[in-house]
Amino acid sequence: MNQKNDRISDRSMLFTILALAWPTMLEQLMQTAVQYIDTAMVGSLGTQATAAVGSTGTVNWLIGSTISAVGVGFLSYIAKAYGAGDQTAAKRAAAQAVLLTGILGIFFTALTVLLSGKIPVWMQVAPEIREMASAYFLILYLPMLPRTASIIFGTLLRAAGDTKSPMKIGLFVNLINVVLNFFLIYPSRRAKVFSLHFTIWGAGFGVIGAAIASAIAFTAGGICIACVLWRHKMISPKGQRFSPDLQILRPCLRVAFPNMLQRFGTSLGYVAFAAMINSLGEVATAAHTIANTVESAFYIPGYGMQTAAATLAGNACGANDDRRMKRLASVFIPLEMILMTGSGACLFVAAPALMRLFSVHEAVIALGATVLRMVAVSEPFYGFSIIIEGFMMGVGKTKAPFVYNIIGMWIVRIAGTFLCTQLLGLGLISAWACMIAHNLLLFVLFLICYVRGIKFPR
Repeated sequence: MNQKNDRISDRSMLFTILALAWPTMLEQLMQTAVQYIDTAMVGSLGTQATAAVGSTGTVNWLIGSTISAVGVGFLSYIAKAYGAGDQTAAKRAAAQAVLLTGILGIFFTALTVLLSGKIPVWMQVAPEIREMASAYFLILYLPMLPRTASIIFGTLLRAAGDTKSPMKIGLFVNLINVVLNFFLIYPSRRAKVFSLHFTIWGAGFGVIGAAIASAIAFTAGGICIACVLWRHKMISPKGQRFSPDLQILRPCLRVAFPNMLQRFGTSLGYVAFAAMINSLGEVATAAHTIANTVESAFYIPGYGMQTAAATLAGNACGANDDRRMKRLASVFIPLEMILMTGSGACLFVAAPALMRLFSVHEAVIALGATVLRMVAVSEPFYGFSIIIEGFMMGVGKTKAPFVYNIIGMWIVRIAGTFLCTQLLGLGLISAWACMIAHNLLLFVLFLICYVRGIKFPR
């Protein structure tokens, strides 16, 4: 009888996981589709335009992931509050998240505007495209406050089990971005549909047009998600205190701070990694930029499931239900491994064709396809790490992932890439080999953590 009940419980849990995960996966899929379209549109302007847009992309990860870490602290707190049935605490936490969103948004706006001219130099961007890269970066980061709201408020809604609202807003943002790209990147041109000839207006701004389109879309998304949060029945901060509340902030920041250090440290590593690749020349930079864009679509199953894992693990922790936590792992891990194995197989087979979507240069296509096939083999191992890290974020244990990621990034990836590219004179393939070694190390460390057991903090 117990085995039958467990099977029913597992089936019910699987439906819950998929209900939470699919909107996040669709949202990320659409974001990636827009990245593909952006890269293809900008790529049609030439290799220099692709390199200018991609050369500062890792700074975007650095800033975005630092803000996301704050969201993780609130995710853990709110998921636990819901598991314990304390809706008032969840609303108080949402109000404190609004406060921090304002502080972080203003801080990062000022910081990025001040540094926009220096970042391309620090990133070792080729001198002939530095001015273009700097202008793109400046415009992209002017709406930093609504971008911060999109990240943190989206995390709050997902922590409360609402993954559909962020998905719908993400689709709206992507639609705005693509439509504005079409009109702002290209000049006016003649078009023909059947026997009709007409002129399509275009601003002809090129790379700058792509930045303006993204900035407008980010602003619209931030406003929309703030309205949704304010009106949300379960987690609206309306009527709560917006002055600092240490009773809420302390536990949230205790979880967020190690995750922030982790994301800042690993993202800074991405910046150093990209800077070393930028020094390899335009072909390597373009191949790396396009391959990163292509690869991001194949991580969607992993990161979509991670959000569900963090939310449900937090609920189990709030209810102090160890048995539910173990059953979550027994359902999540096989599902994730199946999804990421299929994802890796598709990437391996389709790598050359996907590279051809974004570039007509054979050297860029060949190099990008090679590194994509290399990383495709490591996808299932990385997927396991993503899920276990999600469990640990949900229960509020973020110190171990911080240590694991910093060791992997700086000792394996960065030191290895510096040795291979800067001292031994090897190329992009050696850099991606170091990245894969980093992913495999994370798999081993998180596997050890899982075998020892993920215990609730006391």
